[in-house]
Order: sequence, then structure tokens, then C-alpha cells
Amino acid sequence: MDADSAPPPHRRRRSRAARIIGWIAASLGILLIVAIVGIVIYSQVGVMAAEPEPLAAVKADPAISITDDYAAIVLSPVEGATGDGLVFIPGAKVDPWAYAAKLSGIVESGTTVVITKPWLNLAFFDLRPLDAFTSLAPDVDTWAVGGHSLGGVRACQLTQDAEALILFASYCANDLSTSGMPALSLAGELDGLSTPAKIADARPLLPADADMVEIAGAAHSSFGDYGLQPGDGTPTISDADMTETLTSEIDHFFQTQVAVG
Repeated sequence: MDADSAPPPHRRRRSRAARIIGWIAASLGILLIVAIVGIVIYSQVGVMAAEPEPLAAVKADPAISITDDYAAIVLSPVEGATGDGLVFIPGAKVDPWAYAAKLSGIVESGTTVVITKPWLNLAFFDLRPLDAFTSLAPDVDTWAVGGHSLGGVRACQLTQDAEALILFASYCANDLSTSGMPALSLAGELDGLSTPAKIADARPLLPADADMVEIAGAAHSSFGDYGLQPGDGTPTISDADMTETLTSEIDHFFQTQVAVG
């Protein structure tokens, strides 16, 4: 090719720039695919399963009606419903069924519980609004939203559509201090993950009159029935006592704070 037939310099520059942009776009696309695949694999590996015996006891409980929906598990009182409800968001990579036994006491007391099934087993990836879950129990009049660990962090972000907030070994990342919302924080004395110190550090993000309860002998895993977690403390409270404590604290909260809120 002689000099007269060669592409002008500005065309060569545009061609080179187009190739570079194409390489960058292809590289970013590959990185995105790898990231998505990695997240999906991570979300499915190491999911903490519900312990069979506590779950079997809930499923056999004649006082509780269970509906297993694709979006959530609905635990409803067979008799004596109070009109109160709790949308409960599980912790990261914990089987939603693992919370059924610990929450069964408040169901027996009349509170409907909707345990969500987070997308990819991680609450942060679940962008559904609260009414995607409250609509599963249309007879409930008053809704609290809450969750365990990472699920509690997500619950704080959904409070605009609820009447109350209940945190289970968790704390907020967004500021609710001026919301005026009734709030209950249930912490574990021996929690090695959402430690009492971390919960205390995040205390200013909750309303000034929030109820702060530290349960003696409870660890992070005490709030569900899925076994021990790495990095957690060793609980000294029994499962029966933990269930009784949760039931008492949540029932009292609904009766004294939510009902008058």
C-alpha cells in the first residue's frame, strides 16, 4: 500500500480507540459475569440448615397454622389472633425455617409471623418491599418488621411501611433516631458477632426511647435453631429459656409500645 492509499492518521486513531473500547467492554463484561457467578455460588454454599427436632415440633403444634409460600413462611395462630404481625428477615445464609421454633411462642400468643425467604439467602439482595410479605397475611392490622443479624439491618431499611421495629442480635445502618417508631433491640450477652459493644455503638441510630434488652447467656446463634456459628460465643441459655424470653419480651413490646404507638 502506497502512501496515497493508506488511511489518514485520524481514521487510524479512531480504529485503535474503537478496539481499545471493545477490549475494555469485553473485559468488564467478563468481570461482571464472574462476579455474578461468584455471588450465586457463595450464596448457596454453607447455608446453615434448620435443626430437625425444633422444626418438627413447630410443624406438629396444633396451635400454629403454617403456610409455605414461595416468598415467605407464614406462621398464624389457630385461635386468639391479636391482629399483630411480625415480618422477620433471616440472617445471612440461614435457612428461614431455622427461626420457626424460636418465634413459635409469640405465634401461640396471637401474633402472626411472616419469615421471609431472601433472594440468594442474603437480605441485602432482596429488594422486595414490605407489602410483598404483609400481603400474605391480610387479616393483620399492625405490622412490626424485624430480623436477625444482617436481616435486622435490612429490616431497618423497611420501617417506613411498618409500625414498629424489632432487632434480633442486630443494629441499624440507617438513622431512625428521629422516626418516633417503637423499637425493641434484643441482644445476646455472649454474642461474638453482633457483640454488645457493636450494638451499643449503633445505639444513637435508634429512637431515644427504644427498648434495649440484653439476654443473659445468649449468643448469636441462640436466636435461631441452626447450630453454632464460627466466631460466635458459646451460649449458656437453653433453647427453651431463650424461646420463653423472646416470647415474653416481644409480647410485652406489642402490648405496651406498639399498641399505644
